[in-house]
Amino acid sequence: MDRLTNTVRPYAWGSTTAIPRLIGAEPTGEPQAEMWMGAHPGAPSRTERGALNEVIDADPERELGAPAVAKFGPRLPFLLKILAAGAPLSLQVHPDLAQAREGYADEERRGVPVDAPHRTYKDANHKPELICALTPFDGLCGFRRPTETADLLARLDVDSLKPYADLLLAHPEADALREVLTAVLTADPAEMATTVTETAAACERLAKPDADAPHRADYAAYAALAHHYPGDPGVIAAMLLNHVRLQPGEALFLGAGVPHAYLEGLGVEIMANSDNVLRCGLTPKHIDVPELLRVVRFEASDPGVLRPEATPEGEEIYETPIDEFRLSRHTRPEGAAHYDVTAATPQILLCTAGTVHARSTATGELTLAPGESAFVPAGEKTEVSGAGTLFRATVVA
Repeated sequence: MDRLTNTVRPYAWGSTTAIPRLIGAEPTGEPQAEMWMGAHPGAPSRTERGALNEVIDADPERELGAPAVAKFGPRLPFLLKILAAGAPLSLQVHPDLAQAREGYADEERRGVPVDAPHRTYKDANHKPELICALTPFDGLCGFRRPTETADLLARLDVDSLKPYADLLLAHPEADALREVLTAVLTADPAEMATTVTETAAACERLAKPDADAPHRADYAAYAALAHHYPGDPGVIAAMLLNHVRLQPGEALFLGAGVPHAYLEGLGVEIMANSDNVLRCGLTPKHIDVPELLRVVRFEASDPGVLRPEATPEGEEIYETPIDEFRLSRHTRPEGAAHYDVTAATPQILLCTAGTVHARSTATGELTLAPGESAFVPAGEKTEVSGAGTLFRATVVA
């Protein structure tokens, strides 16, 4: 078992206070967006034995276990993060595995440099992800039903939005969503900027506490988006999506083709080890509209808020339909019995509250405070004690 030293990424949208508050440190004044835990080559966790990716490369079967290597190859197939959004992230979608492989191979054939700004596929893997809230957490997830979105747009009484509302009511669901998203992303930039400005003013009016209007929380969220991204067509595209607020312990699973954005809050995020992101807006970065339209799943759905399923031992598991990661949570009261977390697969243990003691028969005991984590090689006999909240990240192999 190895204590992990992790990199904090200072992306501009990061909160300046959320991660320092979690770990009990003074804010630096700079944004602290994501703390990465894992073996991603961009910012691998460090151990006393070296960078985690190098430790795994030296003996994959010992660190990951033969079943995980056979299923996923000689690499840790997930990346665990603490994510702290102080401002909205880009509106985005991820490809499925077949799309990622096809897109990556195509760009490789065409000789598009992997670090080119217009490169879409950085690797040949998919990127399903799960976000679990540590604080109230706002996000956008999946398409709202077109009739509901048409009503939301109509109440704003903005002339340039009326054609979108009409389209949403005039066509079958998938066609309506595709046509409106395409129209928004290909609109004249100057005209769209005016639409966003007028829409933001209308949203602010309907979001006031004394406004007697449905969708008030939604309008407040869209007004905030326009404040952060004035004139961006992604503000209008975001209005097609479900706005959801997670309470601590609730989660969202974001599968392939589902448009989404994180708006504000602190959470634990886990994802398959990939950098493939197709952006829909709320960003100055490249937007590949044709490829985006090929990848997006144009189907309305509820946000699908996940609540964990508890085992008889009290461990709470967030069930997802993929095998690259499995996230669970264990909230340990004072005086709880030691809990065996030994597994045949690799694990990362993350403390988010209280104090957790992890004891390995191979390496002894580590004490984990909030924000601290440890890597447990496959098969290493390990148990935890103490009073606190522990997240366990592993794979299904």
